[in-house]
Amino acid sequence: MIRLAVFDCDGTLIDGQASICAAMEQAFAQFALPLPHRNDVRRAVGLSLPQAIRTLLPEAEIEQHLALTEAYKRAFRAARQSGELQQPLFAGIAPLLADLRKAGWLLGVATGMSRRGLDHCLATHGLTGHFITLQTADDHPSKPHPAMLEAALAEAGIDPRDAVMIGDTVFDMHMAEAAGVRGIGVEWGYHAPHELIAAGAASIAANPAQLGEILGL
Repeated sequence: MIRLAVFDCDGTLIDGQASICAAMEQAFAQFALPLPHRNDVRRAVGLSLPQAIRTLLPEAEIEQHLALTEAYKRAFRAARQSGELQQPLFAGIAPLLADLRKAGWLLGVATGMSRRGLDHCLATHGLTGHFITLQTADDHPSKPHPAMLEAALAEAGIDPRDAVMIGDTVFDMHMAEAAGVRGIGVEWGYHAPHELIAAGAASIAANPAQLGEILGL
């Protein structure tokens, strides 16, 4: 049986919180706004950038949200171009992906990152060839809308019953539920395990090795 495992990226495959928080702080500082608490920034990871900024500054007008979005993009791009971007893989992820492919799994990504950002991240870690479908915020509504996951299923030609969505946030779990896909939460990301369970996660993995066991490796 062919199966599809769709991964969230930031907080599941990579740990980009330091660079995300730094870029968000630079964006807010540019407009002399109080800096958001870093925990609030981390908890918004997984949403598309405009939605994350609306979450962090709900009282602002749309023009302010748009300006902050562009300022964040500039700060993040500058970090990437200068080589200061920090997006390390979580330990154990690379061998897990290789083992899943060997076991016959199809792999995909559904992320709130931009396509440029995701392409750079996967290429940096030599992971591009692992994935047959890449869904980003450039082409879809923000999680938890199921559009990204539905597109991944369509591209892979997989029934929702033969797929899993693996992520670290409640946005991932709600998206999975909306698409009729089993959600698997991971403990090493940005939302707590009890939140993931409450959001519908069928199971929780404490580390990549345990995730492999849940997936039958």
